[in-house]
Amino acid sequence: MKNVICARCVKCGKEYEAVPNLENCSCGGILDIIYDYENIKTKLTKDVLKNRTDYSMWRYREVLPVEEDTPNTPLRVGWSPMYEAQRLADMLGIKRLFIKDDGLNPTSSLKDRASAMAVAKAIEAKAPVIACSSTGNAASSLAGNAAAAGLKTYIFVPSRAPKGKVAQLITFGANVVSVDGSYEDTFKISAEAIKKWGWYNRNAAINPYLSEGKKTVALEIGEQLNWECPDYVALSVGDGCTIAGVWKGFKDLFALGLIDRLPRLISVQASGCCPLNRAIAEKKPWYPMEENTLADSIAVGVPRNPNKALNAITESNGIVVNVTDEEIMAAQKLLGTTCGVFGEPAGVTGAAGLKKACEQGLIPKDATVVSIVTGNGLKDVDNAIKATKPPILIKPDMSALISAFEENGIMPEN
Repeated sequence: MKNVICARCVKCGKEYEAVPNLENCSCGGILDIIYDYENIKTKLTKDVLKNRTDYSMWRYREVLPVEEDTPNTPLRVGWSPMYEAQRLADMLGIKRLFIKDDGLNPTSSLKDRASAMAVAKAIEAKAPVIACSSTGNAASSLAGNAAAAGLKTYIFVPSRAPKGKVAQLITFGANVVSVDGSYEDTFKISAEAIKKWGWYNRNAAINPYLSEGKKTVALEIGEQLNWECPDYVALSVGDGCTIAGVWKGFKDLFALGLIDRLPRLISVQASGCCPLNRAIAEKKPWYPMEENTLADSIAVGVPRNPNKALNAITESNGIVVNVTDEEIMAAQKLLGTTCGVFGEPAGVTGAAGLKKACEQGLIPKDATVVSIVTGNGLKDVDNAIKATKPPILIKPDMSALISAFEENGIMPEN
């Protein structure tokens, strides 16, 4: 990889050659991929991107850790739409708001970006089998991307994983192991199995290449905003891998001279499971929490990528916001009714946190904000239905319809 210098431990600074099957440093710290930005600057420019027709995450290959002859993965991952939500911005009292809907990736979550990278690296490593543990989205994204590339998967999920995500896994042909325990229990048994059978490890807190895939959402935001950096970027946080990737992406853009400043990150966690935000707020080392939230994708009581995540929040002078499950469900309905975007609970947690931050006066009124929706609402329809009111049930005649409208306070417009 001509543009990659090495992999460096974020904890002790030890450097490694960037081979395909990298895992954690010998000290236990996760590795960071280091690039030759001076060389990349001559190859990846605004004009070059303007003329590219590949509208996927692979349009940024110069700043991705893959070999030149590694093929793009089969599914079209990335270049998800970003909508300007002026009506919602006005409601929140800020200047501009953009909703980056990553729930429209192939398997309906931002995790497709990490899984596409895992598949590419597994192909480089000539590994026929990939495995991971997941609360749901990483699992389904790996299963789909691996199936398209002809690779076999073993996937471990907590037994509480929503049916929609498990249905995806089964449909994609994964070997699914449902673990009767927490995400921490699930992670541990997957790690033991991966070690025993030598499978390629897709766990994002172990494999340093995964956040390099996730960072492409930030690269897209920069390009879709015509290289005008937003003031704030709001997103949900669980394991910490996504916020770490987003920050890495913006730092890449800045190092390449494609943006002239960096955004502040808004780290949003569920009140019932917020070990990283709590550590920032208390200015103390993080410690485990119970996984007490309906937002299953961020129900991570023992985050496996705390160092990169905490560094991202601190370096960006970020804001931490915790939201209740009720606030998450309200945000699900708010995004649907104002933007036409359908996000799962964890997917809209960033928007819930943004709303709360605005109400608390933490966001200036002249701010431009991007809120990333990380997963589609169809993955968890049970909670989506709970977040809204049920449909009106009537007999098939007009008088029944009129009576129902009157009972529900509905006044149909002409």
